[in-house]
Amino acid sequence: MSKFTLLTTILLLFHSFVTSHDFFLILKTDVPSSSAITIGINSSLAPLGAAHLQTVVSSGYYDNSAFFRVVPNFVVQFGISTNVAQNDAQTPIVDDPVIGSNTKGTITYATAGPNTRTTQLFVNLKDNASLDTQGFAPFGTVLAGFDVFERVVNPTPSDSGGISQSHLETGGAAWLDAHYPAANRIKKSTK
Repeated sequence: MSKFTLLTTILLLFHSFVTSHDFFLILKTDVPSSSAITIGINSSLAPLGAAHLQTVVSSGYYDNSAFFRVVPNFVVQFGISTNVAQNDAQTPIVDDPVIGSNTKGTITYATAGPNTRTTQLFVNLKDNASLDTQGFAPFGTVLAGFDVFERVVNPTPSDSGGISQSHLETGGAAWLDAHYPAANRIKKSTK
């Protein structure tokens, strides 16, 4: 293969990679020996969810938030701010139809039923196609740092429900530090 052909192939692959994502969510965590996580967001898969995520990330909402639910070989969940005032300000958004599938490495909003998406997200640790028929619309893929999700500390190993969401929402950082000091956190999120 000539250098020109190789360079052309690389440029075409790069162009395809970049254009399939509308923006990139970058998560810097406190997981030991970890690099940043890069998630490519594709708004054509869930336009309302992707637009909402841009707003939430721009507000700094995920900064210092915990990975509060780890279910081995299923999902890692995050998205409750340790700033109590930010939790009080969240309004649910309407569901997007499910276009993609909950495959390993995809990111999806967690819900408490129809039209209840706010800020909580999860990353699929394996193919979870059964979630597709339950209304979970994936809209991004982990492009780098998937191993970080696999190394997140499980704060409640005997409880798949994770850290008490209501206590975290109302108690914030002080409550989290007092009850789950080992829980890994997102130090900074950017897009």
